[in-house]
Amino acid sequence: MTENAVLERLLSDADPATTPRDAPPDARALASRDRIIRTGSAPRRRRARTIGWTTGLTAAAASTALAFAVFSPQGAAVAGTPSPLDFDGSKTVAQIVDDASATLADVPGPTVPQRTVRTASWGFEVDVDAKTTTVVPQLSTLTWEPDGSGRMTIVAGVPYDPTDAAASNAAEVTSSGEVVTDLVMAPGDFATPWTAVPGESREEMVAILRAFGMPEDPTAFDVATAFTSVLGQWTLTDAQHQELLLLLEEAGGGDALGTSTDRLGRPVAGVRVQSPDGAVSDLILVSRDTGRIVGVERTVLIADEIFPAGAIISYQMWDVDEETIE
Repeated sequence: MTENAVLERLLSDADPATTPRDAPPDARALASRDRIIRTGSAPRRRRARTIGWTTGLTAAAASTALAFAVFSPQGAAVAGTPSPLDFDGSKTVAQIVDDASATLADVPGPTVPQRTVRTASWGFEVDVDAKTTTVVPQLSTLTWEPDGSGRMTIVAGVPYDPTDAAASNAAEVTSSGEVVTDLVMAPGDFATPWTAVPGESREEMVAILRAFGMPEDPTAFDVATAFTSVLGQWTLTDAQHQELLLLLEEAGGGDALGTSTDRLGRPVAGVRVQSPDGAVSDLILVSRDTGRIVGVERTVLIADEIFPAGAIISYQMWDVDEETIE
């Protein structure tokens, strides 16, 4: 069975119509799904699409628990996705990184890397035949240990219609209070390419990014993709965030967008990076309050049978207050 077929089978088995709502995905399904996300080629858009993305085990459980699956042999582009963030002012990438470095030096943050991550994210539940989409937020807390044990809890966000202008432009990820996944992982269940506490030097940051797939001569998109995966598993120190931002700047090719407010109401600066194939772009959000990387938003650049060019399809936010998830 091909990896694409395995992916479709996993998503089909996770259909909420046949799976009890309180049943967490088993370890085998999580491991298979995680392996496909990390190493497999993207599923062909012919029949199925998983909308939205997170990283590591969070992605596996989120996709399985919420079943962001679409099955339609003859789909058409679906309108009505969230509005882009509005940016003001003009700064270069270097200026954004310099401002962040100054803020990181002034505002205390985590002093040691932590194997605990709180993430707010959302994806889409799409009915291609009806040409409708629903934004499905989620708030997750992942804690893990070097032996691969840990726990992940996912709280459902409040779904909304992306054509609702008020919802789309407000703080979009809010908790419903409903726990949809509470997964306790035994030793070995959590697979990660990096278990040791990472150091704060440039060399050590390059090493962990390469462990998460960054090539030796990366584009800015490669750097962002790798640190998105890292931030899905680690809460890093301010010094480590500074090195990530310097590596992003050094790779070149990013576009500075000025300043805005993210979907949790936090002041941010934005840098957009484009995939080498031109299919998508990622918007990197840097907190103006802390200097830390606090979000990544993905936009489709090439229209397909589900989304038109310019559609925002997913969002991840870190450094989320614990109260937001409860």
